[in-house]
Amino acid sequence: MIHFVGAGPGAPDLITLRGAELLKTADVVVYAGSLVNPALLKLCPAGCEIHNSAEMTLEQVLSVMETAEQEGKTTVRLHTGDPCLYGAIREQMDALDAMGILYDDTPGVSSFCGAAAAAQAEYTLPEVSQSVVITRMAGRTAVPERESIAAWASHGASMAVFLSAGMLEGLQTELLKGTYTSNTPAALVYKATWPEEKVVRCTVGTLAESGRTHQISKTALVLVGDFLEPTYQRSKLYDPSFTTGFREASQ
Repeated sequence: MIHFVGAGPGAPDLITLRGAELLKTADVVVYAGSLVNPALLKLCPAGCEIHNSAEMTLEQVLSVMETAEQEGKTTVRLHTGDPCLYGAIREQMDALDAMGILYDDTPGVSSFCGAAAAAQAEYTLPEVSQSVVITRMAGRTAVPERESIAAWASHGASMAVFLSAGMLEGLQTELLKGTYTSNTPAALVYKATWPEEKVVRCTVGTLAESGRTHQISKTALVLVGDFLEPTYQRSKLYDPSFTTGFREASQ
């Protein structure tokens, strides 16, 4: 059996209980070594076979899985954050389907959640934004033209930009093609939830400069939107004048 597991954003205690238990019983672990906190490997039992997928191709990863399955072993494929975001798991699952190998998927805490926690922010605030755009800049790998940064920026929604800390000049230019202005709040969140975590607050207009000043060019999320410095309306959920399915309005 192959278990895809989301490792969480970095802090080893932010893996799910289910994910931790799967690691404790694994015979083989293939982990995303460039991003997953190696402290999580301490959960693995003695004698567990460990592979760093940062040094491997898809074919090599699949070969390890197939061999482990033939030997009746349990494999954990450990991805950073939640593997449904930029985890390249679909291609692995399709290959396993073709080989007739069973698998399941245990979700994890995504780094966009860890980044919001680090910035003490809420993406969805009444009268500010009720949507979160999770995206990335086009780089060595393309994105669909309809999903360009400039296209998303036209909405003015809260935005969490992955895999783009090394392209801040271009990102800043593209963001300013939408409804954001040079004064729109932004933040660089470096290694959210890790001991090295750093939150650099800036604006869209100072994004690239802030990255240079603080030497942030990788392993960081870029947060953009008025949710970072909001003027917002109180939520109706806890408003005493608002009736819900659980209580009557008291004012």
